[in-house]
Amino acid sequence: MEGGAPSAVQLTSMLRAWSDGDSSALDRLTPIIYEELHRLARHRMLAERPGHLLQPSALVNEAFIRLMSGTPGQWRDRTHFFAFSSRLMRQILVDFARTQNAVKRGERAPHLDLTAAAELVVEIPFHSLVDLDAALEELTKLDERQARVVELRYFGGLENSEVAEVLGVSEATVMRDWRFARAWLFDRLQLA
Repeated sequence: MEGGAPSAVQLTSMLRAWSDGDSSALDRLTPIIYEELHRLARHRMLAERPGHLLQPSALVNEAFIRLMSGTPGQWRDRTHFFAFSSRLMRQILVDFARTQNAVKRGERAPHLDLTAAAELVVEIPFHSLVDLDAALEELTKLDERQARVVELRYFGGLENSEVAEVLGVSEATVMRDWRFARAWLFDRLQLA
């Protein structure tokens, strides 16, 4: 690990140590987690329209704060941790979109912290992310695994092999689920 990124085994070991209350593990993990969250956020934000109000670093900051507050989870491995992080980013983006929709309707918006506000740029319709979240909830009722594949790929930026590892299925199954779920979501979102 000297001078470079830790291996998956080393990262898993640090995550487990953090889960067990080792604060020095958290100190070693912080820059690694932060960098990986930035990679996930950049990947996720590429799918957003230009001019999105929430910038990748604001998304990372919010995810990082939520991850670091409270008791650490019991992480099986690196992939489990980042799968959880991708779900957290989805929640943050959907909450942000709902807040923006509420503001546009004139409802009282929740408090926006100054860190995130400093990184905001103006203009974008937020209904599409809220619609996507609603469609994913519908898909979850029909096929939970396919919805998880979309969440892990779209919001988490995980590769097929990583998604397969998280879900305990083959990579071919992930690719099939991804194709079906994308087609289903495309049809569903055309109706929205």
